[in-house]
Amino acid sequence: MRTLRRARMLLAFHKPYGVLSQFTPEPGSRWRTLAGFGFPPGVYPLGRLDADSEGLLLLSDEPGLNSRLLDPRHAHRREYWVQVEHVPTAATLRRLAQGGLSLDDHRTRPCLARRIDPAPTLPPRDPPIRVRKTVPDAWLALELVEGKNRQVRRMTAAVGHPTLRLIRVRLGDFLLGDLPPGQWRELGASDRADVFAAGNPKSARSPLRP
Repeated sequence: MRTLRRARMLLAFHKPYGVLSQFTPEPGSRWRTLAGFGFPPGVYPLGRLDADSEGLLLLSDEPGLNSRLLDPRHAHRREYWVQVEHVPTAATLRRLAQGGLSLDDHRTRPCLARRIDPAPTLPPRDPPIRVRKTVPDAWLALELVEGKNRQVRRMTAAVGHPTLRLIRVRLGDFLLGDLPPGQWRELGASDRADVFAAGNPKSARSPLRP
């Protein structure tokens, strides 16, 4: 009798602030882990978001997906919404977009960079970001095809705009949508196709309001 192969899982999770992208705690760390969110056994995170970043994190029990999503050769698109100190000029946005920013031993590839105005409506962060009444802030959308360690934060700092809040809102064509922070759902065939979509986004939908 032939054993039926169990269907593989692909999950979308809205990772809150203060959660590590791993199931094992780090000694002495103040951050929570993925272990407290009721995931099915056997899944692992595809890539990572830093503990102080939020948004779309995928998990799966399927081998090999990390390479499809993260290998720079595949140029897989990912979009971040970034709250920064001060209001960037058009010239600053061009610097971000044209690539070539020096981040230690790495130079950034070209990306898409634009200002989000008006600011997006988002769930509150716990704890809230620090606010300085004398320093204005702005929201940017950055679409990258690479993901070096803390790259978005290092990019905005390199052009004089430190990051206050960072949320990943899209992978491929798959949007975070209205999935609440701390919640996850299993993706079907259509969602999976969106995750691995290549080329330009299929629409200009808001990543937080599909």
